[in-house]
Amino acid sequence: MRRCTLLVVFLALISLPALAQKAEVFGGYQYTHFDGGPNANGWNGSATYNITSFLGATADASGAYGSGLRVHTYTFGPTISAGKGSISPFVHALFGGFYTTVSGSSGSTNGLAMFLGGGIDAGMKYGLVFRVVQADWEILRFSGVTDRKNARVSAGIVLRF
Repeated sequence: MRRCTLLVVFLALISLPALAQKAEVFGGYQYTHFDGGPNANGWNGSATYNITSFLGATADASGAYGSGLRVHTYTFGPTISAGKGSISPFVHALFGGFYTTVSGSSGSTNGLAMFLGGGIDAGMKYGLVFRVVQADWEILRFSGVTDRKNARVSAGIVLRF
């Protein structure tokens, strides 16, 4: 019985790193160009749970600020990557919502947001990695209007667990 217990504990301990290496968290700077509007600076953060070595589920949030405009997005969707090597390209399709406010205005606008894009991570297989670039086509839909000519570029740090 004692040997069986030790074997189970040993197998559980050696499998923990494999379970832990399924997640990654990104945080960094973003530059956003809005169609017909201001260019904005801000932040971008995401968390990805890697279901397989190439397929993950991503939750993304961002904030862009410029010329009195504040736009916050929250999106979710699949990410496909070419593995977790020292250079890791990926693509994603993220869907969710956004809300925006304008300085001096009493109201806000809510709508649907979609990001189609990808990027390149560079660094170690696990641990600290740099997101060299992430570029997204940003589509916003609100009040019956679809704004399709927006772009977001991000860069920052990824922690892989």
